[in-house]
Amino acid sequence: METFKAHLDKFITVTDDEYVSIFSFFKEIEVKKKQSLMLEGEICRSMFFVSVGCLRKFFVNEKGTEQTTEFAIENWWITDTFAYERQIQSDFCIQAVERSTVLVIDLPQQELLLQKHPIMERYFRMIYQRAYAASERRIRYLYEMSREELYVHFSTLYPWFIQRIPQYLIASFLNLTPEYLSEIRAKLRS
Repeated sequence: METFKAHLDKFITVTDDEYVSIFSFFKEIEVKKKQSLMLEGEICRSMFFVSVGCLRKFFVNEKGTEQTTEFAIENWWITDTFAYERQIQSDFCIQAVERSTVLVIDLPQQELLLQKHPIMERYFRMIYQRAYAASERRIRYLYEMSREELYVHFSTLYPWFIQRIPQYLIASFLNLTPEYLSEIRAKLRS
């Protein structure tokens, strides 16, 4: 509960009473490692805020391989935004990478939250802007950098991911095979 309050405080100002009311719109759940929160083909009904742990979003490509597109660690949001906003079937799965504590909100609850606490409109706008900017950067890096440069950039920018997340998932996120990622890491160590 306090993790979310500290996160909100970075973007907006709410009183303790307002925060208690805001928090009441969310459901807090505990998720086991590798537990799915959403499967491909399901209606995307929820957004997830990670209080503790790590989640990932992925799809299964035409070769049958899981392709990770996004991670969410503490204080990050994750959902299939396109499907959530339209309340349609998702093309993605969301799964816990680690045992996690997650706040969950669905679209009807979010609408009620925004009506009761209009300041949350500003909060969500700022969150979406940051997510969009990060997505733009990632697309540019994918086009512009070699696979080795991409790994070095990622490991420099997010060193905690390298220690926390299994190598095969990092490889999936960077669109590498685990074997090729091992080669890159070995080359960089020598």
